[in-house]
Amino acid sequence: MKHSLLDFKYIRKIDHSNATKAKIIESFATDDALCLTASHEKETAIRYWVHEPTVVLGIPDSRLPYLDEGIRFLEEQGYEVIVRNSGGLAVVLDEGVLNISLVFPDAKDFDIHDGYDAMVDFIQWLFEEENLPIKAYEIEQSYCPGSYDLSIEGKKFAGISQRRVKNGSAVQIYLDVEGKGEERAQLLKTFYDYALKGEPTKFKYPSIDPSVMSSLEQLFKKPLNVQQVIDRIEKKLSKRGVNIDNRELSAQEQDWFQNRLELMQERNKRVYKD
Repeated sequence: MKHSLLDFKYIRKIDHSNATKAKIIESFATDDALCLTASHEKETAIRYWVHEPTVVLGIPDSRLPYLDEGIRFLEEQGYEVIVRNSGGLAVVLDEGVLNISLVFPDAKDFDIHDGYDAMVDFIQWLFEEENLPIKAYEIEQSYCPGSYDLSIEGKKFAGISQRRVKNGSAVQIYLDVEGKGEERAQLLKTFYDYALKGEPTKFKYPSIDPSVMSSLEQLFKKPLNVQQVIDRIEKKLSKRGVNIDNRELSAQEQDWFQNRLELMQERNKRVYKD
């Protein structure tokens, strides 16, 4: 790892990868609470989180002309639907998708692009043994396209977003680890078909081609699961001499979590009402 934000010898770890039945909204509230801790305690943290089938919409998705019909389709497929508090567009989460949050202190001292660059560096370091170059550039026909899409040979397997609260920054990445990336992409392609119905909009929504998306086990051409990726992270951090602290959320963090959760719940109520 070369980025200066990754030059740490101590990191706090919170493993929520087995809390799949938790609501996705709770994950975003947890990261907000960790950002507040980073603001006060100046500690770096890593958090793993996995959820049952959920589609996380971006703020622009909440303005789709036929959003209700799109949401109805997703719910009929067994997906929960929420609107997140960080940037981007719709993404698919399920038990085969590992989400990683890197929470950094002193966010006001570094550019927002530094947070993204640090996560790119982290993932490239994590999978360097695979000898498959991981590149960061926009895959235009993917879902939630952005400058920091991560791909191998043109196939996107991850996207990054960033959430800043006070002086803390949570850089969040989803990694399509297991299963078929193109099936997740097809789900969102159909969602946009229902929610747009070809109607012109001021905002340009993605024209999704499922063939440009894949999972890591497809790209590596070998079995790979979420737990194996977590184990790899911790093994490599330990080998690097990083001290990992497994401390759970404090009482203060629980209070912050509850406050941020209520704010997100109110936001989602307004979106669905509109």
